[in-house]
Amino acid sequence: MKLKFTLTITLVCLLLFMSMKPQPSGFISKIFNKAEQQYLYLSAEADVLNKFPRSMKQDKLVGTNEWDWTGGFFPGSLWYIYHQTANEQIKEEAIKWTEKLEKAKDLDQHHDIGFVMYCSYGNAIKYLNDPEKVKAYKDIIIHSSNTALKRYDEQVGLIKSWNQKKSWDNKTVWKYPVIIDNMMNLEMLCYTSKITGDPKYKKVAISHANKTMKNHFRTDYSTYHVVDYDEHGNVLHQQTNQGYSDNSTWARGQAWAIYGFTMMYRETKDPAYLKTAQQAAKFYIQHASLAKDKIPNWDFNAFENGYTSHVDFTGRNISPAPRDASAAAIVASALVELSGFSEAKDKKAFLNFAEKSLKSLSSPAYFAAYKANAGFLLKHSVGSLPHNSEVDVPLTYADYYYLEALTRLKELK
Repeated sequence: MKLKFTLTITLVCLLLFMSMKPQPSGFISKIFNKAEQQYLYLSAEADVLNKFPRSMKQDKLVGTNEWDWTGGFFPGSLWYIYHQTANEQIKEEAIKWTEKLEKAKDLDQHHDIGFVMYCSYGNAIKYLNDPEKVKAYKDIIIHSSNTALKRYDEQVGLIKSWNQKKSWDNKTVWKYPVIIDNMMNLEMLCYTSKITGDPKYKKVAISHANKTMKNHFRTDYSTYHVVDYDEHGNVLHQQTNQGYSDNSTWARGQAWAIYGFTMMYRETKDPAYLKTAQQAAKFYIQHASLAKDKIPNWDFNAFENGYTSHVDFTGRNISPAPRDASAAAIVASALVELSGFSEAKDKKAFLNFAEKSLKSLSSPAYFAAYKANAGFLLKHSVGSLPHNSEVDVPLTYADYYYLEALTRLKELK
């Protein structure tokens, strides 16, 4: 009898202990409930501007039009919130802001049509239960992919990121610049091959990924931001545009690489892509300059010996180097997925790092109060420090990848 009583007490205590432990899905649900309220506020503010939310300046919302590279992130975030909350008002906002982007299916002046159209219409296709709209949205994605192919040169083997432009060194002219960010636009192409049965889109994505894998990485799997090519696909320059120096590692650039090659492994199962994603991730998570809260400086090597910037930072208040929550959010999302493709120690290390990053981003140090931060969720991101643009402000894509990371983590759990 005494033994039975002791076992009963032990069981009750165990159950009480388990109930007291924080549950990841519950924590994520609370974040999405906060995001739901914040984004209803942000939607109302965006309606006043009649622009897609991009950032904040002097505590005021900064918006943009459908031709900017960031337009798809706001509706994409709304879709993630709707998927978790089933809030019909959020759904209506998501539909409205997605469909405001339709003209951008012809966006061909830069490479970012994948960001714009797949983050918005792609998420709508996943989360909207409306066959008629989904069919129309798929047609828009196909049209967008054909637009994207206009910037692909078969002889070069890559999608051209920007038109000809001058480098920060004031002497180099980039003729066929390709930036590491461009990896993110390949997912739309892979998807289009799936829904059309036409392999040409995925073939372009693979060609682009292969040449990026060859020329954008250093031996330690850190990345160059910009690689410039000639008309035959030969490398002319390996430099930076938003990082500190040509030989430094811009944190968000490294994030794009981790995410992009994880995605390409998912789509192709090419082990070379998996190795590239894993090694790029290890460079990031093991870097000596990474803070304890796992939110990186804007550039891993800023102001260090051996790294010389083409930009004069004299007189600018940038010490210590600003953090970039957007890079942390992108990496967290990538690592949740990458953990699923990895084994043993790597699997555990990638998932643990993603969880720690999300914990930091969800703390008051980075997660904004209701109606603060111009309506965005995350504080302390950096757009382009060399351009003195969007420094230590919210950025729409930081929110997007944060919500995506939480969604992936909840579904993984």
